[in-house]
Amino acid sequence: MDIAINSPFRYAGGKFYARKLILAHIPKHSVYIEPFAGGGSIFFAKSKVLQNHLNDKDEDLINVYKIIRDYPEKLVSFLQKNSEKKNRIPSSLTRSISDGEPLPATKELHAFFKNHYIPNNGIERAGRWFYLNRTSYSGIMNFKNMYWGYGDKYSMTPKNWPSHIFRTSEKLQGVELTSEDFEIIIDNAPQGAFLFIDPPYFNADQDKFYQCFFTQEDHYRLMRCLYRNQGRLKLFVTYDNTPEIYEMYSWMAEIHSKEWNYCIQRTDDQKYHSVRKGTRYKGRELFLLNYHSDPMELFRAEAVTSEKR
Repeated sequence: MDIAINSPFRYAGGKFYARKLILAHIPKHSVYIEPFAGGGSIFFAKSKVLQNHLNDKDEDLINVYKIIRDYPEKLVSFLQKNSEKKNRIPSSLTRSISDGEPLPATKELHAFFKNHYIPNNGIERAGRWFYLNRTSYSGIMNFKNMYWGYGDKYSMTPKNWPSHIFRTSEKLQGVELTSEDFEIIIDNAPQGAFLFIDPPYFNADQDKFYQCFFTQEDHYRLMRCLYRNQGRLKLFVTYDNTPEIYEMYSWMAEIHSKEWNYCIQRTDDQKYHSVRKGTRYKGRELFLLNYHSDPMELFRAEAVTSEKR
């Protein structure tokens, strides 16, 4: 059954807290494409359509998506203790649990996977990435800024990872997964396709958060690509609210200024001591649409809100 679920990942800059605002502007469509999938919060919150395509330049991220789609049981097995498997995890780090139990979320295991573990294949590569993503502060996957950041109160616990991986795998069945440059994806999108486009922010230190990031020229390259395809595709772009973006996308049919609450949970011990646990911030972004969001023509979708991230 195709149901709304949370993203399997924690993802810096993701649209988890803006899902309902975004879903309210999505038009009816039969082809859905995300050139910058990231954590995929919108894809997972909406119903699948005839054709679904998630793309991201981050090859490690897409590898995890593919392993979850095609080999969920192998990923779950990697994330469990098994003393008969030579998984190269020191026994001292899993001594407190029995075979078959999920690997615990600990600072020591986080440090091991970050600093010492070298994957030998796609399964191990995905398992390492998944563990670090679920236990790092805000899901930041840039290794030089990746810090321990797990807390039972705010994060999905390891015992719930397997069931969510299997739900995610079901949702990803039949979904095309690629790691290409955004121009290839947009220029080759089928006529009439709907694209949800969530690029890195224009004014942000996004090189601190991601393995792949944009230059200023990439932002202008994206704008030119969207402009030349505006007559044949339905485009929904989210961007930071800046004068430059207003000017670059003045040709869009609708520009909405939106804000929402989101919460930074301080569950790690990194150096940003000025940020308090549970601090609430306002997300302020622009929704840029090349179509008119007629309520009678909106796609029916509903975000899930009941689970921990």
